[in-house]
Amino acid sequence: MARRRRRVVAIAAAATAAAAVAIAVTAAAPSHGPVPRRTLPAPLAPAFTPGAPVGLGDTRFLSRWAPVRRPAIARQDPQPDAPAVARIATRTPEGTRNIALVVGRAQDAQRRAWVRVSLATLPNGSTGWIPRAAIGGYETVDTALDVDVERLRLTLRRSGHVIFRARVAVGAPATPTPRGRFYVRNRLTRYRSAMYGPVAFGTSARSPTLTDWPAGGFVGIHGTDRPDLVPGRVSHGCIRLRNADILLLARRMPVGTPIVVH
Repeated sequence: MARRRRRVVAIAAAATAAAAVAIAVTAAAPSHGPVPRRTLPAPLAPAFTPGAPVGLGDTRFLSRWAPVRRPAIARQDPQPDAPAVARIATRTPEGTRNIALVVGRAQDAQRRAWVRVSLATLPNGSTGWIPRAAIGGYETVDTALDVDVERLRLTLRRSGHVIFRARVAVGAPATPTPRGRFYVRNRLTRYRSAMYGPVAFGTSARSPTLTDWPAGGFVGIHGTDRPDLVPGRVSHGCIRLRNADILLLARRMPVGTPIVVH
């Protein structure tokens, strides 16, 4: 019995040794067949998949504005030594944050950035250059307000399409509504009253005749307690709408909207 066991163990050891020699010979011998490729692991699922690029679209109707972060001197040219044309404050006469409608950009010889802005000063339609650092981040609007003082009609457009129309009252012959290009500076509700209606908009337009008025005679767009006078030429220069119309306008017209009065 013991001999048989020793014989089995000897045969197993011999087989193991022969197998080891065969493996060694195979590894040492040059391979004449194709080299097996290593399979890469499957890629991990991405956390997100970027979508297809989307273009900015039509920018013809976009206007750009920014809050005034620090007081600045508007100059005739984009140069620090150019003649001064106006001072720009951080707050409006009504106590709201002042904003600047940006109509141009440039750099000076030292590569400092400047922006050309519409000025809320006389003469109406004036512009000036201020350092880019004086204003905050840009905001954009795609609305534009048209006021026709001959037809006594106000039209609001978004991306070139008419979205609102209303009849208006404008300045009387002795105190006309100024014509030109302006912008909406603020939206005011604290003046809610019978005279001004439920909401008012402050603009950058200024009366050329009522310069001694508080804050310099800025022109507003507001409601009225005299809807029977709309349309008409009865105001001190402000643009009046019926209260129902000013509420509809307030839902559609954001601050920064450019205005053309003609």
